Amino acid sequence: MFVQIAIGSVMMLLTVGIAALSAWAIEVTFAKLNPWMLRQPHRPKLMLMVVFAALWALAMVTAGVWLWAFCFRLLDVFHTMEESVYFSLVSFTTLGYGDILLSHKWRILGGMAAANGLLNVGLLTALLVEVIRQVRRSQIEARGGLERS
Repeated sequence: MFVQIAIGSVMMLLTVGIAALSAWAIEVTFAKLNPWMLRQPHRPKLMLMVVFAALWALAMVTAGVWLWAFCFRLLDVFHTMEESVYFSLVSFTTLGYGDILLSHKWRILGGMAAANGLLNVGLLTALLVEVIRQVRRSQIEARGGLERS
């Protein structure tokens, strides 16, 4: 049990750490793009930033799923990488079909993967909203705050 908790804790720290580093990278990228984003036309650029941020969030979820899949495979929890990826995806997204189950020996680790996915999805959602809010606010301020649409 303690081994599973230790492994799960390390995995959670890794996935959150990767998300945090990538959030820092996206912030630096947006800071460099800020002069471009503030020039007219604003709406198409806002749409591009939303698409970019959504793809970034998808990449972070994908990275988390693959990290968990490699972990399960290295621990020899599943016989194939496909099973590891599938179980990781179903757990990380908290979908939980239940068609592939962990052995009794590793079941706590599956719950930790699900908790990690829930944490990451919440974090990424908050970051997406913040990106959209910041871009739009900057664009409104660049126009002098007169037009609020």
